[in-house]
Amino acid sequence: MATPQSIDALCQQARQAIAERDWDKARQAYLQALGLKSDSPDIHQGLATVCFQLRDLHSAAHHFKEVTRLDPLRAGAFINLGAVCNLLDQLDEAIAALRRGIQLDSQRSEGYYNLGLVYRRKGQIDLAIHAYREALRLNPRMADACYNLGNLHLDKEQFAQAIQCYKQALQIRPGWEKALQGLTNAQQALEAASGVEEVTQQEAAPAAEKPAPVTARIDPHRMVDPDLHGVLLNALHKATIESENHGRAFHQLVCDEIEPVIKELSSCLISPDISISVLDACIEKFEGALVHMRSTRDNLQNSVRKVQALGEKLVTDTR
Repeated sequence: MATPQSIDALCQQARQAIAERDWDKARQAYLQALGLKSDSPDIHQGLATVCFQLRDLHSAAHHFKEVTRLDPLRAGAFINLGAVCNLLDQLDEAIAALRRGIQLDSQRSEGYYNLGLVYRRKGQIDLAIHAYREALRLNPRMADACYNLGNLHLDKEQFAQAIQCYKQALQIRPGWEKALQGLTNAQQALEAASGVEEVTQQEAAPAAEKPAPVTARIDPHRMVDPDLHGVLLNALHKATIESENHGRAFHQLVCDEIEPVIKELSSCLISPDISISVLDACIEKFEGALVHMRSTRDNLQNSVRKVQALGEKLVTDTR
């Protein structure tokens, strides 16, 4: 029978191979050790890490699951499992694993960071923002979390917040090309939005402060003069396109996310054998979908109000 020393020797051989970045050799050593002691969470942990480096994600997920089975209090294994499940497009499994890891160790910033990645992929933007903020609260030097948070604020047209996040990322990682591009995009979007806001707010200015209409340039047979109203027309055109895009996004969300979670929750509620944990998971998924729907709805309503304001401005100016 193999002695503990032989297992230790194989594990030492695997660790040395890892130091030399010889992943295949490390895997072979761990597999031999696993054959001698199949219930060792440390061997499964090492093997999972090596399989991940070899991009054998299914094997990595299997061994991380074995770690969590053999040592259910090992928070890092749950977090690693969640990260691998995300790469395998097993998003619900990823969320469950990451939440369990965070529950076991709430100070793991990488747990919140990976949770943000998964929520972003599921389209649950508000939950993703919260996860990234928690990651940064625990580790303010996490440049990737700053950058990803900036992207989310940019998606939500929260341009000032996006700019702040990109700048924070650049303070941590100076010259980072992706963050520089994100900062440029956010600044340009803020300038464009400010221009539209200025046009829409002109209606609130006192009548005495408005310049006299340039009637000499207006064709009396046309209500709208492209030369005179060009800026306003361009802003209205952009706002209309934006509103259409938000409308499509809302419709897609209802079809792809809201309807499925409602059906799933309904099935859970009428099933007599459903467990409390499964029901809680269904409710949590439903609440997450509602958060996403409210965010998408708000974007649509804001864009529609912008179109209405610009339309009223155009009608007023061309009477």
